[in-house]
Amino acid sequence: MCGVIGVVSNAAVNQILYDGLLLLQHRGQDAAGIVTGEGPMFHMHKGTGMVRDVFRTRDMRSLPGRIGIGHCRYPTAGSAFAPGEAQPFYVNSPFGIVLGHNGNLTNSERLRAEMVDIDRRHINTNSDSEVLLNVLAHELQRAAPGRQVDPEAVFTAVGNVYRRCQGAYAVVAMIAGFGVVAFRDPFGIRPLVIGRAETDTGTEYVIASESVAVDALGFSLWRDVGPGEVVIVDRESGFHSRVCAPAVRRVPCIFEYVYLARPDSVLDGASVYETRLNMGASLAGKIDRSGRHLDIDVVIPVPDTSRPSALELALRLNVSYREGFVRNRYVGRTFIMPGQAVRKRSVRQKLSAIGVEFRGKNVMIVDDSVVRGTTSREIVQMARDAGANKVYFASAAPPVRYPNVYGIDMPTRGELIATGRDEDEIAAEIGADGVIYQELDALCEAVRKVNPELTEFETSCFDGRYVCGEVTGDYLDAVERGRGQRRGEPADEDQDAAAAI
Repeated sequence: MCGVIGVVSNAAVNQILYDGLLLLQHRGQDAAGIVTGEGPMFHMHKGTGMVRDVFRTRDMRSLPGRIGIGHCRYPTAGSAFAPGEAQPFYVNSPFGIVLGHNGNLTNSERLRAEMVDIDRRHINTNSDSEVLLNVLAHELQRAAPGRQVDPEAVFTAVGNVYRRCQGAYAVVAMIAGFGVVAFRDPFGIRPLVIGRAETDTGTEYVIASESVAVDALGFSLWRDVGPGEVVIVDRESGFHSRVCAPAVRRVPCIFEYVYLARPDSVLDGASVYETRLNMGASLAGKIDRSGRHLDIDVVIPVPDTSRPSALELALRLNVSYREGFVRNRYVGRTFIMPGQAVRKRSVRQKLSAIGVEFRGKNVMIVDDSVVRGTTSREIVQMARDAGANKVYFASAAPPVRYPNVYGIDMPTRGELIATGRDEDEIAAEIGADGVIYQELDALCEAVRKVNPELTEFETSCFDGRYVCGEVTGDYLDAVERGRGQRRGEPADEDQDAAAAI
């Protein structure tokens, strides 16, 4: 997953873009970039690392202009940690275009071949985002052969992008001397929201991956970019929008609500915080309906994402809620560390247990999800080492049995702990006295209760149903081979989603 932002303002946008990327930092911590526009000129700075590390005062001074886009990257395609993969990407033909992309194209290899062999465009990296940029540039050249960009040409070009590109994509782009263009795939899998602010000198706009980057920057959340919708904000004629995809369905990724988005965001009209409270309530209901007498003394979340679910679960079960783990925010993500022993040790460095909350108690630990199981296994052992009597483990999400191909870097099918195992076998694998998983229908209902207009969701990592693209067994095999080669790690790497981002 990644974070994208675009701003059209009546004043300099470099600080707004920087602050927006800080607010979206949870969506990507490997690289960041900002491009601003000043007339027909672009000013760009990007690099690998956290936002605060990529930009210095001198870099900000070199980014003048009242229009711009920004991106923070977590790699799901392309080469991890390569400076050339940092976004936004740029092409100078036909008009000068920069683009930042959140998601993943499922037909990028075929598009890459078409770009090189048929459209005669050069692709410089392994990133599907650069492929997407070149498809957009090619279609814009066809739609505006007279080298005059206008909204109609942009709508036509992106309409053709929709016909060619499969998968998930939420995009912000900027055309030199014209304005900002944003669009979302025909299923609306990845989020994209619009904010605006009325000022004495006119209306200003921000388009971002999450509403938290709208509210905190002083804009008012207006609405979401719809599935298959193209939004244009240009300096001459203001705001334009049109649904340009031939067929649209709103099918947002359910994992945004489980884990990816910040709890203070609102996506597709649903408060992420409220959905997570509902997840905890439905987990409590499952425990009650099961008739299992777990004799729970205390509910403890794995920080940070699972806190709302754990709090509501404790309230519904009428047991104490306690903070039993402290997270060290200055430890690198475990998946980049060589060797299984080092990764396990890093879990202990990242989380530490408060012994008084575990000693002599039957503990229910709540996490947002269980993916590989290594982190869960270490957490259970930490609770036992701290003196817990019994340790139960609850997941706010259902069992993850399939890889995600729409922008979340989940592991291979063989690495998923739920593959071929039931709850009792998973409990034995992680050393817990019992495991409770969310039901998929209950998870969808947890979001639907907040916004009843959301009738379906992208749930492929739980049920293997891929909503768009040609996702075959051969395609999944190729994706998994690519992930292993990109990381340069053995196929038996273990890592939970909660520790991977």
